[in-house]
Amino acid sequence: MARLSLSEIDDLIRRALVASRTNETNAASVARALTGAEAAGQAGHGMRRLSAYAAQARSGKVDGNAVPRGESMRPGVLAIDAASGFAYPAIDLALEELPEMARRQGVALAGIRRSGHCGVVGLVVEAFAEKGLIALMFANTPGAMAPWGGKKPLFGTNPIGFAAPVAGEEPVVIDLSLSKVARGKVMAAKQQGGRIPEGWAFDRQGRPTTDPAEGLAGTMAPLGEAKGTALALMVEMLAAGLTGSNYASEASSFFDAEGSSPGVGQLIIAIDPASLGAGATARFAELAGQIAGDGEARVPGRRRQALRREAEKNGIEISDELIAEADAITAMKQE
Repeated sequence: MARLSLSEIDDLIRRALVASRTNETNAASVARALTGAEAAGQAGHGMRRLSAYAAQARSGKVDGNAVPRGESMRPGVLAIDAASGFAYPAIDLALEELPEMARRQGVALAGIRRSGHCGVVGLVVEAFAEKGLIALMFANTPGAMAPWGGKKPLFGTNPIGFAAPVAGEEPVVIDLSLSKVARGKVMAAKQQGGRIPEGWAFDRQGRPTTDPAEGLAGTMAPLGEAKGTALALMVEMLAAGLTGSNYASEASSFFDAEGSSPGVGQLIIAIDPASLGAGATARFAELAGQIAGDGEARVPGRRRQALRREAEKNGIEISDELIAEADAITAMKQE
């Protein structure tokens, strides 16, 4: 293990992507997102994604030189074409355009199409909250969950993010995916030759399984059973149906470099908390204070924010294997 500063991690990722048919602007955008994930304690969306991202850019599954383009469809509505590139430059465009639209209109939304893996949705909505806006984000992902009682993976794990500015404090940030556990935990169990607890996944016949290989070939168990799949349906409609993107069952994998671009979608809604004149951020502070003062209860987002401050001060421990992998990608001859 080696302790690296956030700037060193960012540089490792950026150089590897530039060596993998990705332009400097897009590489910098992706590197910020992956480094931010590491700093927030979400390593599964950090440097562990670099190998797959680089392979996808090299194969052309993801266009590392894509330029996202936004079109104002109506006042307060922005349609963004990620152009089969990385999701992060398209999200950056939404972060650039939506705040002013939301302040002018009271509310604004951006629909992103022809997109890919968008990492930690909590970091995106938190960035809006840091600009003084309430934000919601919905993202669909490749097929992993079946409708409750079904067998076909028609839904992704479909993360939902929410953040709100709080007067005098850091934002409240909620980030959750709709599977009971992360699919990465099932993958890790398979790699280690172990079993998984019953209730994590179903086999191809829709039966509960403790075999991780069967779980990966089947479907993930939803958070909250039928309620989780209802929310997953909502996300499919908002992130994919509304934006003209691929549904989960149509999207290619985020984990390999085979096939066409995933072509998934994201929907971001930004709200000016002053738009209703209710002193919202102060009211939010009251509620957050009540949560923080209730025994061991914790305000959502506070743990990640503390981890980020620690990472900014003291860096993060990164495995030698991940560092070597990044260096090897950088050293590969660009085709």
